[in-house]
Amino acid sequence: MAKIGVVMAGCGVNDGSEIYEGTLTLLHLATQGAEVVCMAPDMSQIDVIDHRTGQPVGGEERNVLTESARLARGEITNIADVNAEELDAVIFPGGFGAAKNLSDFAYNPNPDEMVVQMHVQQLVENMHTAGKPIGFICISPASIGAVALRGKGVKLTIGNAADFAEKVEALGNTHIDCAVEDIVIDDEHNIVSTPAYMLAQNILEAESGIEKLVAEICRRAG
Repeated sequence: MAKIGVVMAGCGVNDGSEIYEGTLTLLHLATQGAEVVCMAPDMSQIDVIDHRTGQPVGGEERNVLTESARLARGEITNIADVNAEELDAVIFPGGFGAAKNLSDFAYNPNPDEMVVQMHVQQLVENMHTAGKPIGFICISPASIGAVALRGKGVKLTIGNAADFAEKVEALGNTHIDCAVEDIVIDDEHNIVSTPAYMLAQNILEAESGIEKLVAEICRRAG
């Protein structure tokens, strides 16, 4: 049974992990019979968004690890305590938290200065160095994959959004246009990505690519 890490960024599309993407990832990992380790950094969210209005909530602070526990039904581990050697693969769902909390992609205009949260960076680097499969969903191929693996020429997709694709390229990686139901596979780097809600208009469209990504990651993880 493969042991797959799922890295979360909170709970909610506008300030954490996209809930449908996270849930679909967990669903298809269960279908594949994988052992899942949900994890998140123990840190404050960059902001808190009222998901009814899309506006920031003043004077409120939430913790990424605590909020991620909502999505993981309490089964969550501090990413600082996770050893890449114990994982066979790792998957990053999307949501703006992946670009706000797990990196500064959402608010740093300079690709040369973008950074990924240190424990996330360490996990990605260690998994990549070990040649283990990594899956990136929605915005995470750009906000985490392209930043953490800057300059390595990794093939990634966020769908077909030109502005995000330009940032991927500026970070020294290669963007591949991809339909919502498809995945992009980089065999050299053992990385799989899919657009999900970068393109999806509903949960069924998001599910189509996520199912393929999870199946491919589990196949590669053995």
